[in-house]
Amino acid sequence: MRKKTFAAATLLAAAALTLSACTSDDSGKSPVAAVSEEGKQGAVTVLDQPFKKPDLVLTDTQGKKYDLRKETAGKPTLIYFGYTNCPDVCPLTMSNIAVAKKQLPKSEQDQLRVVFVTTDPQRDTPAALGKWLKGIDPQVVGLTGDFATIQAGARTLGISIEPPHKDKNGKTVSTHGTQVVAFSPKNDGGYLLYDEEATVEEYTKDLPKIIKGENP
Repeated sequence: MRKKTFAAATLLAAAALTLSACTSDDSGKSPVAAVSEEGKQGAVTVLDQPFKKPDLVLTDTQGKKYDLRKETAGKPTLIYFGYTNCPDVCPLTMSNIAVAKKQLPKSEQDQLRVVFVTTDPQRDTPAALGKWLKGIDPQVVGLTGDFATIQAGARTLGISIEPPHKDKNGKTVSTHGTQVVAFSPKNDGGYLLYDEEATVEEYTKDLPKIIKGENP
């Protein structure tokens, strides 16, 4: 099968809808991801050359340090960058994953790691993250920390994040990419990119395969 190589940010931008305060273009250097010509399947893109997990050490909802690579090593992992004050795509994405996750057997639910990294760390304190995620899925790992560190980590996945800013109405918003990256438990590679159109049904269908380290 012939393969094409794309800048990851270009690939991701093509897969996502532009929502106010929820997406942006990547203007900096980006990693490169290879995707087969048939790699796009609905809301998910399968990469031939996977992303590495971001080398992030942040703070979890308990106020403790959380080494992302160490804590999720060998575990099926979904990573999403967003913020708790997001009016639309962030809560919808996390809710879709949570609903799909509940369809799994308890043992598989316990294996899966779902990580929510805030793009608005000034407002998303450990306590604020914990309160918000409790209403979605208490098992989700919520992480906060230094904005520059988070931004750099997201960039390694081709996801752009801009510093929170005031919109024309004076409301603080966070502009960020909306992709969910799924990592295999076999080699910790991020082979799957889900855009914001991914439905509960798609996650329900794919999660059992992700847990086994298989592609949809």
